Amino acid sequence: MIFVVRHGHAGDKHKWHGPDHIRPLSDTGRRESHGLLTRLGGFALSAIRSSPSTRCVQTVDGLAHQRGLPVRIDTRLSPDADLDDLLRLLFTADDVVLCTHGEIIGRLLDALRDRGAPVSAFAEWPKGSTWILDIAGGAVRSATYLPPLAGAALEPGVSARAIPGQRSSAALGKPSA
Repeated sequence: MIFVVRHGHAGDKHKWHGPDHIRPLSDTGRRESHGLLTRLGGFALSAIRSSPSTRCVQTVDGLAHQRGLPVRIDTRLSPDADLDDLLRLLFTADDVVLCTHGEIIGRLLDALRDRGAPVSAFAEWPKGSTWILDIAGGAVRSATYLPPLAGAALEPGVSARAIPGQRSSAALGKPSA
């Protein structure tokens, strides 16, 4: 299984006063990130890969911490990534979370549909959502959409700004908003 995650909410990019690749998650995005712990709780994971963008890394950081896995930065998940490179990654990985951007997910789902994958022309991929792709023999056998858990309850005493295991922008070597 491949888990294609769109990064959580990261505020309005038009109001962000810095390079877009360092734009961090908003409080809503942090709750969506925390929701991944529930959404993917019952699935085996062997690796977690992320676009280099801060908001993508932050989206999967708590999940990586929970599973004891590193977040591997992969430029094939960047907003301007080559689709063929991403497809090669998709068809050679297994039990991997891939955190990327809406621009990439839309192109990816279109390409998979063109190759016969059971993906609706009306597919959605809002921020914080996940697509579970069951791939075998070079084909997508099933594609399941999981909406974001934006209202995911945080542990008592934990704010959306301090999810356990989630590093701040500063801890990632990036200035915070």
